[in-house]
Amino acid sequence: MEYQDFTMVIVCALGLVSFLKSSINFLKWVWIMFLRPPKNLKEYGSWAIITGATDGIGKALAFELASKGLNLVLVGRNPSKLEATSREIHGVVHEVEVKSVVVDLAKSSGKEIVDIIGKETKGLDVGILVNNAGLAYPYPRFFHDVDLELMESILKVNMEAATWMVLSVLPGMLKKKKGAIVNIGSASTTIVPSYPLFTVYAATKAYLAMLSRCISIEYKQSGIDTQCQIPVFVATKMTKLKASSIFIASPETYSKASVRSIGYGHLCTPYWSHSLQWFITNALPDNLLNWCTYSYFVAVNKTAKLKEISRHKKLPPAQNSVE
Repeated sequence: MEYQDFTMVIVCALGLVSFLKSSINFLKWVWIMFLRPPKNLKEYGSWAIITGATDGIGKALAFELASKGLNLVLVGRNPSKLEATSREIHGVVHEVEVKSVVVDLAKSSGKEIVDIIGKETKGLDVGILVNNAGLAYPYPRFFHDVDLELMESILKVNMEAATWMVLSVLPGMLKKKKGAIVNIGSASTTIVPSYPLFTVYAATKAYLAMLSRCISIEYKQSGIDTQCQIPVFVATKMTKLKASSIFIASPETYSKASVRSIGYGHLCTPYWSHSLQWFITNALPDNLLNWCTYSYFVAVNKTAKLKEISRHKKLPPAQNSVE
């Protein structure tokens, strides 16, 4: 009887410890997602650089950072879209400066990117860099079906350009011993164990996560906060998700959560619903997630190919011969 009582005490104690641990983790999550005060981003510097700032998350982040009083350097390849975005921002936030830098990250060399950014930001107090520009496949594809030009563009924009952008701002941040670097990653590298049929895209985003982690360790003591943010589902042109919901954030909703998280940790999922999705997927077996992801993307691949064939057949004979 005494042995049974002792066993019951141990079991209850373990249960209590487990409950307390879960409760503390939940309260910590609530604090981070809803109650933790954002950092004063102007303390990093008065200017923020954003790549891919004319659409989706990048554009929403530009508006959100401008609303915090930060001047903006918008980096993109389309002059007219950059000018339109600049006008839109000035229409909402009158007191900030907006500077546009035209550079094609998919075609520019590392030296060209560093030289252009250095020249265009000379004399500016750059405090924040947001590496948001990114490319992906138009639809899921097996690795051998990805055309070489698309593959090269994804590698250059998602990895190389992001690296050169970091190198462009680091000297100035080191000089004043403060700054924030934000790399927009992907759930494809952290929330699920694999991302088949988007292999190159997922691999480049995994590179960004490791780049962020290592640079965070290297330069934390120099006052530079480096972070990889992990969005899940956001209604943008890249994801082809049109309607937002409780699980699919709009770019505006995501950007608000994103800005609140700048400076806190080297890896984070800023939006509460995305964080919840991460928790749920972590509880599922990897084999199940791999099977579900693979099966879904294979089905999407087949549908997309059929649409391509149908569209090709409808083209006039001259256009068919050209293609």
